Amino acid sequence: MLTIKSFIFNPVSENTYLVYNEKGNAVIIDPGCYFGNEQRELQSFIEDNKLKLVQLINTHCHLDHVFGNKWIYKTYGLELYLHPNEKVVLEHAPQSALRWGLSIDNYNGPLHFLQEGDKITIDDDSFSILLTPGHSPGSISFYCEKQSFIISGDVLFRESIGRTDLPGGHHETLLTSIRTKLLTLPEETLVYNGHGSTTTIGHEKKYNPYLQ
Repeated sequence: MLTIKSFIFNPVSENTYLVYNEKGNAVIIDPGCYFGNEQRELQSFIEDNKLKLVQLINTHCHLDHVFGNKWIYKTYGLELYLHPNEKVVLEHAPQSALRWGLSIDNYNGPLHFLQEGDKITIDDDSFSILLTPGHSPGSISFYCEKQSFIISGDVLFRESIGRTDLPGGHHETLLTSIRTKLLTLPEETLVYNGHGSTTTIGHEKKYNPYLQ
Protein backbone atom coordinates (compact mmCIF):
# COMPACT_ATOMS: atom_id res chain seq x y z
CA MET A 1 0.00 0.00 0.00
CA LEU A 2 1.44 3.33 -1.07
CA THR A 3 1.10 6.61 0.81
CA ILE A 4 1.47 9.96 -0.94
CA LYS A 5 2.77 12.98 0.93
CA SER A 6 2.81 16.33 -0.83
CA PHE A 7 4.79 19.46 -0.02
CA ILE A 8 4.23 22.92 -1.48
CA PHE A 9 7.64 24.42 -2.19
CA ASN A 10 9.45 27.37 -3.79
CA PRO A 11 8.27 30.79 -4.99
CA VAL A 12 5.77 29.34 -7.49
CA SER A 13 4.07 26.88 -5.12
CA GLU A 14 5.09 23.63 -6.77
CA ASN A 15 3.88 20.27 -5.46
CA THR A 16 6.69 17.91 -4.46
CA TYR A 17 5.67 14.29 -3.84
CA LEU A 18 7.03 11.58 -1.58
CA VAL A 19 5.51 8.18 -2.32
CA TYR A 20 6.29 5.46 0.20
CA ASN A 21 5.17 2.04 1.38
CA GLU A 22 4.66 0.38 4.74
CA LYS A 23 8.31 -0.71 4.77
CA GLY A 24 9.42 2.92 4.60
CA ASN A 25 10.88 2.75 1.09
CA ALA A 26 10.17 5.94 -0.84
CA VAL A 27 10.60 7.68 -4.17
CA ILE A 28 10.69 11.45 -4.47
CA ILE A 29 9.08 13.07 -7.50
CA ASP A 30 9.87 16.64 -8.57
CA PRO A 31 11.73 17.93 -5.51
CA GLY A 32 11.06 21.66 -5.69
CA CYS A 33 12.61 22.64 -2.36
CA TYR A 34 14.35 25.97 -2.94
CA PHE A 35 14.81 27.55 0.48
CA GLY A 36 16.76 26.05 3.37
CA ASN A 37 13.65 25.76 5.52
CA GLU A 38 11.99 23.73 2.75
CA GLN A 39 14.92 21.34 2.65
CA ARG A 40 14.75 21.00 6.43
CA GLU A 41 10.99 20.35 6.32
CA LEU A 42 11.45 17.57 3.78
CA GLN A 43 14.39 16.05 5.63
CA SER A 44 12.54 16.14 8.95
CA PHE A 45 9.55 14.32 7.47
CA ILE A 46 11.83 11.65 6.00
CA GLU A 47 13.64 11.17 9.32
CA ASP A 48 10.53 11.34 11.51
CA ASN A 49 8.81 8.66 9.41
CA LYS A 50 11.97 6.55 9.11
CA LEU A 51 11.83 6.60 5.32
CA LYS A 52 14.54 5.40 2.98
CA LEU A 53 14.69 7.27 -0.31
CA VAL A 54 15.37 4.84 -3.15
CA GLN A 55 14.77 6.90 -6.32
CA LEU A 56 14.75 10.51 -7.56
CA ILE A 57 12.45 11.24 -10.50
CA ASN A 58 11.32 14.27 -12.50
CA THR A 59 8.02 14.34 -14.37
CA HIS A 60 9.62 17.15 -16.36
CA CYS A 61 12.47 19.58 -15.83
CA HIS A 62 11.02 23.06 -15.68
CA LEU A 63 12.77 25.16 -13.08
CA ASP A 64 10.26 24.84 -10.25
CA HIS A 65 10.34 21.03 -10.41
CA VAL A 66 14.13 20.63 -10.28
CA PHE A 67 15.28 23.12 -7.63
CA GLY A 68 15.92 20.29 -5.15
CA ASN A 69 17.50 17.72 -7.46
CA LYS A 70 21.10 18.48 -6.52
CA TRP A 71 20.30 18.71 -2.83
CA ILE A 72 18.64 15.26 -2.94
CA TYR A 73 21.64 13.91 -4.85
CA LYS A 74 24.13 15.30 -2.33
CA THR A 75 22.08 14.41 0.76
CA TYR A 76 20.78 10.96 -0.18
CA GLY A 77 23.07 9.86 -3.01
CA LEU A 78 20.25 9.42 -5.53
CA GLU A 79 20.87 9.87 -9.24
CA LEU A 80 18.21 11.42 -11.45
CA TYR A 81 15.63 9.58 -13.58
CA LEU A 82 13.83 11.48 -16.35
CA HIS A 83 12.70 11.20 -19.96
CA PRO A 84 15.53 11.79 -22.47
CA ASN A 85 13.64 14.69 -24.08
CA GLU A 86 13.89 16.57 -20.79
CA LYS A 87 17.70 16.61 -20.71
CA VAL A 88 17.87 19.87 -22.67
CA VAL A 89 15.21 21.42 -20.42
CA LEU A 90 17.25 20.50 -17.35
CA GLU A 91 20.38 21.98 -18.89
CA HIS A 92 18.61 25.30 -19.44
CA ALA A 93 17.40 25.58 -15.83
CA PRO A 94 20.07 28.17 -14.83
CA GLN A 95 19.05 30.47 -17.71
CA SER A 96 15.40 30.02 -16.80
CA ALA A 97 16.20 30.93 -13.20
CA LEU A 98 17.77 34.21 -14.25
CA ARG A 99 14.58 35.20 -16.06
CA TRP A 100 12.70 34.74 -12.77
CA GLY A 101 15.30 36.62 -10.78
CA LEU A 102 16.35 33.38 -9.07
CA SER A 103 19.41 31.17 -9.01
CA ILE A 104 19.88 27.42 -9.02
CA ASP A 105 22.69 25.06 -8.13
CA ASN A 106 21.72 22.73 -10.95
CA TYR A 107 21.97 18.95 -10.82
CA ASN A 108 25.00 17.74 -12.78
CA GLY A 109 25.16 14.08 -11.77
CA PRO A 110 24.43 10.95 -13.83
CA LEU A 111 21.16 10.74 -15.75
CA HIS A 112 18.98 7.65 -16.20
CA PHE A 113 16.37 7.74 -18.92
CA LEU A 114 12.80 6.52 -18.60
CA GLN A 115 10.56 5.58 -21.52
CA GLU A 116 6.84 5.00 -21.86
CA GLY A 117 6.05 1.46 -20.77
CA ASP A 118 8.80 1.37 -18.16
CA LYS A 119 7.81 0.83 -14.55
CA ILE A 120 8.87 2.41 -11.30
CA THR A 121 8.75 -0.15 -8.52
CA ILE A 122 8.65 0.19 -4.76
CA ASP A 123 8.87 -3.39 -3.55
CA ASP A 124 5.52 -4.98 -4.48
CA ASP A 125 3.97 -1.78 -5.87
CA SER A 126 4.60 -0.10 -9.20
CA PHE A 127 3.77 2.84 -11.46
CA SER A 128 3.42 2.61 -15.21
CA ILE A 129 5.12 5.43 -17.11
CA LEU A 130 2.99 7.32 -19.63
CA LEU A 131 4.59 9.75 -22.06
CA THR A 132 2.49 12.93 -21.88
CA PRO A 133 4.30 15.73 -23.76
CA GLY A 134 2.95 19.15 -24.66
CA HIS A 135 3.67 21.19 -21.56
CA SER A 136 7.30 20.21 -22.08
CA PRO A 137 8.85 17.88 -24.67
CA GLY A 138 9.36 14.86 -22.43
CA SER A 139 6.75 15.14 -19.69
CA ILE A 140 5.96 11.77 -18.14
CA SER A 141 3.16 10.73 -15.80
CA PHE A 142 3.17 7.90 -13.28
CA TYR A 143 0.03 5.75 -13.11
CA CYS A 144 -0.68 3.35 -10.27
CA GLU A 145 -3.54 1.16 -11.47
CA LYS A 146 -3.69 -0.81 -8.23
CA GLN A 147 -4.56 2.29 -6.17
CA SER A 148 -6.13 4.29 -8.97
CA PHE A 149 -3.99 7.43 -8.98
CA ILE A 150 -1.68 9.26 -11.34
CA ILE A 151 1.08 11.79 -10.68
CA SER A 152 1.01 13.94 -13.78
CA GLY A 153 3.29 16.94 -13.26
CA ASP A 154 2.00 20.01 -15.08
CA VAL A 155 -0.05 18.18 -17.71
CA LEU A 156 -3.52 18.36 -16.16
CA PHE A 157 -4.74 20.59 -13.35
CA ARG A 158 -8.07 20.95 -11.60
CA GLU A 159 -10.24 22.56 -14.30
CA SER A 160 -7.15 23.67 -16.20
CA ILE A 161 -4.16 22.37 -18.18
CA GLY A 162 -0.45 23.09 -18.31
CA ARG A 163 0.84 26.16 -20.11
CA THR A 164 2.34 25.62 -23.55
CA ASP A 165 4.11 28.93 -24.20
CA LEU A 166 7.48 27.82 -22.79
CA PRO A 167 10.22 26.37 -25.04
CA GLY A 168 9.27 22.89 -26.17
CA GLY A 169 5.58 23.37 -25.37
CA HIS A 170 2.83 22.67 -27.90
CA HIS A 171 -0.88 23.16 -27.21
CA GLU A 172 -2.32 20.50 -29.51
CA THR A 173 0.27 17.97 -28.39
CA LEU A 174 -0.73 18.59 -24.78
CA LEU A 175 -4.43 18.15 -25.54
CA THR A 176 -3.68 14.92 -27.40
CA SER A 177 -1.66 13.64 -24.43
CA ILE A 178 -4.50 14.40 -22.04
CA ARG A 179 -7.21 12.89 -24.21
CA THR A 180 -5.37 9.73 -25.20
CA LYS A 181 -3.35 8.97 -22.06
CA LEU A 182 -5.25 10.46 -19.11
CA LEU A 183 -8.93 10.73 -19.98
CA THR A 184 -8.91 7.04 -20.95
CA LEU A 185 -8.19 6.13 -17.32
CA PRO A 186 -11.05 5.20 -14.96
CA GLU A 187 -13.06 8.25 -13.88
CA GLU A 188 -12.30 7.67 -10.20
CA THR A 189 -8.55 7.98 -10.83
CA LEU A 190 -7.03 10.62 -8.54
CA VAL A 191 -4.79 13.15 -10.29
CA TYR A 192 -1.87 14.49 -8.27
CA ASN A 193 -0.59 17.44 -10.25
CA GLY A 194 2.31 19.85 -10.11
CA HIS A 195 0.38 22.85 -8.75
CA GLY A 196 -2.87 23.22 -6.88
CA SER A 197 -5.30 20.68 -5.52
CA THR A 198 -5.86 17.05 -6.40
CA THR A 199 -8.64 16.25 -8.85
CA THR A 200 -10.11 13.19 -10.59
CA ILE A 201 -10.33 12.14 -14.21
CA GLY A 202 -14.13 12.15 -13.97
CA HIS A 203 -14.21 15.72 -12.64
CA GLU A 204 -11.98 16.96 -15.45
CA LYS A 205 -14.05 15.23 -18.11
CA LYS A 206 -17.12 17.05 -16.83
CA TYR A 207 -15.84 20.45 -15.75
CA ASN A 208 -12.50 21.24 -17.39
CA PRO A 209 -13.24 24.02 -19.94
CA TYR A 210 -10.15 23.15 -22.00
CA LEU A 211 -11.38 19.61 -22.62
CA GLN A 212 -14.95 20.22 -23.70
